[in-house]
Amino acid sequence: MTVTVRPAHVDELREVGRLTVAAYVADGVLVEDDPYAAHLRDAVTRSREAEVYVAEVTGELAGTVTFCPQGSPWSEVAGQDEGEFRMLAVAPAFRRRGVGEALVGVCLERSRELGYTAVLLCSLPEQADAHRIYERLGFRRLPERDWSPSPGFELLAFRLAL
Repeated sequence: MTVTVRPAHVDELREVGRLTVAAYVADGVLVEDDPYAAHLRDAVTRSREAEVYVAEVTGELAGTVTFCPQGSPWSEVAGQDEGEFRMLAVAPAFRRRGVGEALVGVCLERSRELGYTAVLLCSLPEQADAHRIYERLGFRRLPERDWSPSPGFELLAFRLAL
C-alpha cells in the first residue's frame, strides 16, 4: 500500500474537515456537537493561516494534518525556530497502515526545509495510540509545555529535536 502526502486542494477542504471530526469522534475524544468540532471542521480557514496536508491511499483521502509554520495563528506551543503540527487525523479504515507516520513525516520535512531546530505537537492524554507513533519517531514528552486551553482539558506536549 502506497501512502501519498500532498498539500490539500481547495475543493477538498470541506471533506478534510469532515474527516478530521470523524477521526476524533471515532477515537472517543470528541462528540459531534462539541464546540471544538466546528474548529476541526474549518479546514478552509486553516489552509489560509497554516499548511494543510492530506494523505491519499489509492485515490482516497486517508488522513490529514495541519502544519503551523512560525507566525501561524494555529501554533499553540512552538517557540522560536520550532515548527508545530496539529489536528493529525487518520480515517478509521486506514489506521495502522503508516498513514499517520507519513503525515508526521511531511511536517518534519517542512520543518527542516524552514530551518527549524525542532517540531512540537500537543495531544490529549487519551490518545495513547498516537503517542506511540510519536515516541517511535523520536518525539519526547515535554511536560513543561503541557497546557490547558480550558478547565479540565489538558494537552500533553511532545518535541522532536531536528
